[in-house]
Amino acid sequence: MADSRNVLTPDALTMMDVIARTGSFAAAARELGKVPSSLTYSVRQLEDALDVLLFDRRSRQARLTAAGEELLNEGRRLLDQMDAVANRVKRVATGWETQLSIAVDGVVSRLTMFELCEAFYALNPQCPAAHGSGAELPATLGNPGTRLRLRTEVMAGTWEHLINGQADLAIGVGTDRGAPTGVQMKELGTMAFVLAVAPHHPLAAAATPISDAELLRHRAVAVADSALRLTPLTVNLLPGQDVLTVSSMQLKIEALLRCMGCGFVPLPMVREHIAAGRLVAKPVQRVGRPAALGYAWRTPVANAPGAARKPQLGLALSWWLEQLESPTTRSALIERQGQAPTAGM
Repeated sequence: MADSRNVLTPDALTMMDVIARTGSFAAAARELGKVPSSLTYSVRQLEDALDVLLFDRRSRQARLTAAGEELLNEGRRLLDQMDAVANRVKRVATGWETQLSIAVDGVVSRLTMFELCEAFYALNPQCPAAHGSGAELPATLGNPGTRLRLRTEVMAGTWEHLINGQADLAIGVGTDRGAPTGVQMKELGTMAFVLAVAPHHPLAAAATPISDAELLRHRAVAVADSALRLTPLTVNLLPGQDVLTVSSMQLKIEALLRCMGCGFVPLPMVREHIAAGRLVAKPVQRVGRPAALGYAWRTPVANAPGAARKPQLGLALSWWLEQLESPTTRSALIERQGQAPTAGM
């Protein structure tokens, strides 16, 4: 039997990730530029080395066993850590990160995020104004060469990806959670939420303010927290209430427009729908406060070995933090909820 340490390579972990993501050996083989039989052989090598079954052979699809799920989850974490090591090495050498991962809560303006990305890609790394330093940097054409990786998360999931090292910067985190060691946080702003329903929903004609007892009689539409390890957050749902759960705030708004339930949504995201009469905002008896949002980033621990010799922040992250210092940018990330590019994040 092969040594498990020798078969648990980055290539093998990447292969597992692609098979799980595409759902079949054939699709994974096409993406990886291999033949299906090669992947089947590699998976069997993994299974022999670990003495476990990773895929359910009774299924036509590439369905993971419990052991396969664990290997996939831990493998993704290890790949992220490998990327982080390479990123730190590159940053020490040049000041620019190889990759900058940004976790963005689903309520943050996608339009503003894309415009920030466009401005970042337009940077000239040899121009001191681009990074706030007079030091000349290695020549790069067009932009610093830092790859951006954006991922949309929900509530505690945004924090989770920062804390576990999958993100270097998180935008739209709740400020009620204390920042752990190695993470700094600043305020982004507040976002007002309103109870919204379609014009033909029963609550649209109900007397206001609406009580929790009245809300309980109607299906709620909720967005699932994307956290896997942190305790998921549940907001504005009543015990025993019927719930339709979706994966994003955009899908929640779509469900509300289709009169599939009622729900609390960010006012900036539905202001146009309310003005056009597609949704109705209803006052409620429950005392609600605007959600306090912030942004947080990973930074080396001050007393870590060798910390004094290493750049405290990469130049790419420093650029993003400089943009977030602008009140105009922070306001746009919350309030400017217009049409975003159709490709999404």
